[in-house]
Amino acid sequence: GRLARNMWRVEPQGATVCCVVQVTVCYGLLQWNYAMPAVNDRLPRAVVFDLDGTLVDSVPDLQAALNWLLPQHGRRDVAREEVIGMVGDGIAKLVERAFAATGGPPDGRLEDLIGVFSDHYEAHAVRLTTPFPGAITALAGLQDAGCRLGICTNKPEGATHEVLRALDLACFFEAVAGGDTLPGVRKPDPAHPAHVLNLLGVEATSAVMVGDSANDIRSGKGAGMPTVAVTFGYAHGPVAELGADVLIDHFDDLLEAVVQAAA
Repeated sequence: GRLARNMWRVEPQGATVCCVVQVTVCYGLLQWNYAMPAVNDRLPRAVVFDLDGTLVDSVPDLQAALNWLLPQHGRRDVAREEVIGMVGDGIAKLVERAFAATGGPPDGRLEDLIGVFSDHYEAHAVRLTTPFPGAITALAGLQDAGCRLGICTNKPEGATHEVLRALDLACFFEAVAGGDTLPGVRKPDPAHPAHVLNLLGVEATSAVMVGDSANDIRSGKGAGMPTVAVTFGYAHGPVAELGADVLIDHFDDLLEAVVQAAA
């Protein structure tokens, strides 16, 4: 939580940091445990999350993979803010946009370059990627309260599972749908999150979608779910204009937000 970030900065020594982290995690879980009895009966049965820009900051690894590929074809590196503007519609669009931003369509088949990029990225997908602050505590709190959790992302399913495993997030999610899970179906198509709900066995009216982009909010609403948008992700424009039912600035606010959205 916010206390965790403050305490981390003022305790720089290795052994002390371990102690402070333990106390902070307990503090965060206590916040959830004390709050839970009062709201447990108002929580949705399921929460479906986007991944990139919502639960994890994956841009550093995507940027590194693009900057591995682009110079091989005479292109310049791309900056973080450029990559943020390119993500959200899957790997193919990311590679296409990166080449367009650095000189136009590539020589040769774009499909081949997408395959080369995908192979390299999946092998290096978790070197720099990290969960956003408070995400793990929030997921644990929802799971402990009995919410069923799912992932709906346009990232390829293989890379998604790799990220979830490497960051110790896989244990939270009962259902995962990537951008290649259903042929021809990905956000903003409502069938994408609807597939996750089917896997979870939960009706849309008893679930909430959490994301950071227009694709997340449009697909969630299209599937019949109320929606929550995070303000710290990769939205292409003002988050307030996405049309989400509730906005949050930090995962500390997620419990209240999903209750409010589901009301």
